[in-house]
Amino acid sequence: MCTCGVFRQMNVILYGLKNCDTCRKAMKALPQARLCDVRVDGVPESVLTAALTQFGPALLNTRSTTWRGLSEAERVAEPLALLKEHPALMKRPLIAVGDTLFLSWNSKIEAEVKALL
Repeated sequence: MCTCGVFRQMNVILYGLKNCDTCRKAMKALPQARLCDVRVDGVPESVLTAALTQFGPALLNTRSTTWRGLSEAERVAEPLALLKEHPALMKRPLIAVGDTLFLSWNSKIEAEVKALL
């Protein structure tokens, strides 16, 4: 499990995949961020729970190959259980700045993240 999952004041943690183009763009714009590869390290349950509370079903990437590979029975499982079992189902990147979470990456999110630093 990723040990960088504890929220810390102004610590920037990017949960994603090292080979995801969007995650690479975010890492390039946020050189102080630490990447936690969700396939290797997983996502701490406290972070997943907070993200699900904040973003709801938008946290699940239902357009991914992982999602398309799931059976109908698997797709109806609770989102938290799905994300624990298949961390690549999480929409990326999930960025934690202190205790503030951001989902996805675009110019608006980049400005909001940098405003907190």
